[in-house]
Amino acid sequence: MAFNTVAFFAFLPVVLILFYTLPSKARKPLLLLASYFFYAWWSVKFLPLIWTLTLIDYTAGLLLAREARSHRKLILIVSLCANLGFLGFFKYYNFLGATLAGLLERPSNSFFLEIILPLGISFHTFQSMSYVIDVYRGEQKPVRNLLDYALFIAFFPQLVAGPIVRAHEFFGDLYHWNPPDAAAVQRSALAILTGLAKKMIFADQFAKVADPYFRNPAAFPGSLTAWSATFAFALQIFFDFSGYTDIAIGSAGLLGFHFPRNFARPYLSASVTEFWRRWHISLSRWLRDYLYIPLGGNRQGGWKTYRNLMITMLLGGLWHGASWNFLAWGGWHGALLSLERATGQREAGRNPVRIALTFVLVLLGWVLFRAPSWPAALTIYSEMFRGAAGRSLLGVGHWTLAAISLLLAVAEERLGIFERFPRAPAWIQAATLAAVFLALELFGVTDQRIPFIYFQF
Repeated sequence: MAFNTVAFFAFLPVVLILFYTLPSKARKPLLLLASYFFYAWWSVKFLPLIWTLTLIDYTAGLLLAREARSHRKLILIVSLCANLGFLGFFKYYNFLGATLAGLLERPSNSFFLEIILPLGISFHTFQSMSYVIDVYRGEQKPVRNLLDYALFIAFFPQLVAGPIVRAHEFFGDLYHWNPPDAAAVQRSALAILTGLAKKMIFADQFAKVADPYFRNPAAFPGSLTAWSATFAFALQIFFDFSGYTDIAIGSAGLLGFHFPRNFARPYLSASVTEFWRRWHISLSRWLRDYLYIPLGGNRQGGWKTYRNLMITMLLGGLWHGASWNFLAWGGWHGALLSLERATGQREAGRNPVRIALTFVLVLLGWVLFRAPSWPAALTIYSEMFRGAAGRSLLGVGHWTLAAISLLLAVAEERLGIFERFPRAPAWIQAATLAAVFLALELFGVTDQRIPFIYFQF
């Protein structure tokens, strides 16, 4: 059940009405059943996978609290192996099989299996793993109630594509729940509306440019063509993913839960280091706390720090997808982060030139992320730097949307307009909402829904 469908906007009000009318003891079972229904709308057959991982990590948390120190590491290893084993099989088996077949000089489909990637598996396995690791470290008390833990894993606003919520954040809200006040309801509703606008007005319009190009870049020669299509994808993926996150945050907020912010105007970053503090923040902090720092972080200095950065970003790239392109995308960002640290540029001052340069570097990385294959990525790079001029794929409407998004980002960065909006005069709020609804009606009503990009991860 996608957030940009009629089904979801029939589902959410029903859940809200039941949640606030049923007795308090029925609320958690209601949310869990609603979350499983939400997931089953896509595919019932993968519910047992969520149940299995839920039971494994719930049990691991309980055992970690009572076992002797000598056994605790074994329990942690078993839990992590189970999570990574399921993730590895569903997401990486065919990639590894094709790679092995190539090494053995056999047909690429020699080890191929018909495997459907379970929706959201990358997100809920990372969330579950972080809980077990936190319990092992003594940073999180084990959850005794199975229903509570099952809800932590399956809570529908973040089940499919995050944000990746920490156990202490979720259980803090669950165990000390308070109904949202009028201001919180207003902020949550605004977040949902903003997310819909980002997806249907901005992301889907840029997708109409980027998707045809990246499906067959050889059919669209020219340097300007390649750059304009990549620019379109950069805006598409930002508005698509941040729009999803806004709807998730807003939906959770209406139920009294507070999700962490996942985006903070990343394209205004003055360095790649800053970009990763602003882009997919919940994944960035997961990689930092559960991979980069345990590897040694920057404590040992020098080449070991660069090694740790590269390992973290390479694995972060693979987390997104099983292909050499995603691995190269992670390596690109790892190399840029290492270079900035080595040259002292990661904390350099902010100015328009540095922001523009950072955006171009991120843009070059998006080619690897979006191209369907390594040869396709090389074709695009070749056109960018050696091709004829070509023509821009972006029309006046696209440039208008890009300009509006830049103005809003700068206004939010400097003035905090979205934080101030609930306190604005009623006529300003009414006029703004009317304009957004009109734009949604004009741009969003279509027979063809473009799926959220991060659903594939």
